[in-house]
Amino acid sequence: MRYNLNMEKIKNNTGAILYIVATPIGNLRDISERALHILREVDLIAAEDTRHSCILLDCYNIKKPLIAYQQHNEEQQTKHLIEKLKQGQMIALISDAGTPLVSDPGFYLVRRAVEEKIKIVPVPGASALLTALSASGLPSDRFYFIGFLPAKKMAREKSLAELQAISCTLIFYAAPHRIMAVLDSMIMVFGGQRVATIARELTKKFETFYYGSLATVKQQLQQQPRQQKGEFVILVQGIDKHRTASRPDELISMLRVLLAELPLKQAVVLAAKISDESKSKVYNLALTLKMHKESTASKEIFSQ
Repeated sequence: MRYNLNMEKIKNNTGAILYIVATPIGNLRDISERALHILREVDLIAAEDTRHSCILLDCYNIKKPLIAYQQHNEEQQTKHLIEKLKQGQMIALISDAGTPLVSDPGFYLVRRAVEEKIKIVPVPGASALLTALSASGLPSDRFYFIGFLPAKKMAREKSLAELQAISCTLIFYAAPHRIMAVLDSMIMVFGGQRVATIARELTKKFETFYYGSLATVKQQLQQQPRQQKGEFVILVQGIDKHRTASRPDELISMLRVLLAELPLKQAVVLAAKISDESKSKVYNLALTLKMHKESTASKEIFSQ
């Protein structure tokens, strides 16, 4: 593999360039020399939160015009930025932390730039999900990034139920005010014994990792209320595909979630597909759950 050690000369007459620039996720020193060079040379920086980005830019004495590019103004600002690019300007898109577009705004701008045949240059760097995965102790050859789960309990548990049969490592983001509720939902759907890792405040002074089962990591956080603050990445081991069938308690938990959101027939079809159980067994259990007799039904059905 050949490496390019020359700093690119971005001041040229070849037209507009949209740079997608990764920024640190906590430690301000985690930014590349190339990223700093580009931020100093572009005509404009589009930032998720200009006040937050000023901390980074001031640290490196970068003085460039800033424009707010957020989830609430993406459509309007995309049009504005595309016009700037058509005029031949060079723009850097950054997020509050990490790689833009990963659970952050930017998709509409990049898609429009592709449609307009504007040159797009990614500048790689920090990423919370990859940083957490590298130290998680969970399989990293295949993983499924979900990002933030829905805020409402039922919608969150429905989303988790749809992920229950995935065998690769699952990666989630969680805000501090929802971390305990998210863990409760995961235990409800996946079961408390599913192996997990929680990464908190990555690359910052109080960076912390919690390892163990979902029940264990939840207990560790419960015992330390101050640790429930900050930014979280939750990694959950995928299901073991070598299992021949779901445990009754796992199937019951899954059906509870699905029946709360879907008609009986749809819930049964989805649960049977996820659990690899026969539709007849799942249907019988679902009917029993509807009548609130789950404790005796599970034993009878799974003893057949």
